[in-house]
Amino acid sequence: MNFIKSKESLGILFAILAFFSFSILDAIQKTAVIYHSIFQLLLIKYLFTLFLSLFESQRKKNYIFYRTNNFRLQITRGLLSLIESGCFVLAFRYISLVDAHSVGGLTPVIVVALSAVILKEKVSAKIWLAIFVGFIGLLIIMRPGLSIFDPKSLIPLIGAFFLGLYQIVTRKVSENDSTETSLFYTSIVGILLMSVLSYFNWQPLLSISYILFIGVGLFFSLGIYFQIIALSKARASVVQPFHYTIIFWSIIWTYLFYTDMPDFLTIVGAIVISLSGIYVLQQISKSESIQ
Repeated sequence: MNFIKSKESLGILFAILAFFSFSILDAIQKTAVIYHSIFQLLLIKYLFTLFLSLFESQRKKNYIFYRTNNFRLQITRGLLSLIESGCFVLAFRYISLVDAHSVGGLTPVIVVALSAVILKEKVSAKIWLAIFVGFIGLLIIMRPGLSIFDPKSLIPLIGAFFLGLYQIVTRKVSENDSTETSLFYTSIVGILLMSVLSYFNWQPLLSISYILFIGVGLFFSLGIYFQIIALSKARASVVQPFHYTIIFWSIIWTYLFYTDMPDFLTIVGAIVISLSGIYVLQQISKSESIQ
């Protein structure tokens, strides 16, 4: 029992490092998207994803990582990854990191709602109530009907929806394919499509471009790699609640780099969404342990 706890503690540590890396990635992307097209940034991310898939396949001695039993699902997963990633990068251009991540924090409750609709999974009344509370938190942040409402805040909501679909497809794909296989197909879909779109939407490179590109690729790869390690050490239900640490980091980066602070209602909404999401994840963990 102590061994399991120590192993999960290590998983939690890597989860925190993963989401810390993702928070730095997003801070870099918020600056990079000002000077470059979204397609250029996504191309860099998927190039690094390809390197990571090759690294993982060599580390695990999986020399047939390119074989999949779910070709159509892998392509679908790659397309969903592109859409959700593109939405969040676009959101960083128009709204603060805190707002984007707070709205994106709805992803776990969206996953549960979609699982009930698409996969016909049973969802308890308590979880549906938590989902409802999560969307109350969203309304607190977005404040529709008030002058402060910004339609651009819908962009991360769309991203969260497609991220939810992406996670459902990932769950299905992982039943037969390894992590490195999924990374490989995601990278190939991303590289092929983004190469074409980048060509037609190319923005001239600046002296700072190379630093930004390296930062995007490095912290994106670190985030994914740390997440892989975290999930190998601890259950997903233990790891996922630490995703909400991104909101904490985004407040810090927004203040340090952009001298801006979220208003009171945004913080309240972020807390409501985080608590509802954590509750949903805990209830899922309990139901899985019973089964």
